[in-house]
Amino acid sequence: MSWQMAVVGALGAVQYQQQGAIGKFNQAVANRNAEAMEQQADAIEKKTEFDILQFDKEFKKIEGEQKVSSAKAGVEFSGTALRIQRQNAEEAQLQREIIKYNSQVAKSQAIEKANAFRISGAMAKATAKAAQIQTITSTATSLLTMSSGSPTTTDQGLKVAP
Repeated sequence: MSWQMAVVGALGAVQYQQQGAIGKFNQAVANRNAEAMEQQADAIEKKTEFDILQFDKEFKKIEGEQKVSSAKAGVEFSGTALRIQRQNAEEAQLQREIIKYNSQVAKSQAIEKANAFRISGAMAKATAKAAQIQTITSTATSLLTMSSGSPTTTDQGLKVAP
């Protein structure tokens, strides 16, 4: 084996290792991004609980102020005042449902992004593996060509007439 063949083999081995390391690194980055998106989904869920509690607190405060104003004005809780109170309660429930729905949409989007990152990581790993196979094939072809000798270096295809 000539020194050129040793160099080609060594370079092929180094390239193979680097391609594997790049694939693992890219997959690790994608998995880290996926975990971050999953944490964001959890944070969205916790924020929803907080937002609903804050909304309920604010609603009760406004509802109490309305009752006090009505009582000061001498309005009884019947007829119009009762319908307004009922309508406010229905609107409050609708607002809670909207908060929950928006939260679920945001959470689903975060989970989908996490899944996309994981798929991206798997693709990066597979791409690196394909590059490694190409490197092995290319290096092996080069070494075989060098060991058997190419037509340009050994036989010029010239024939001498008898």
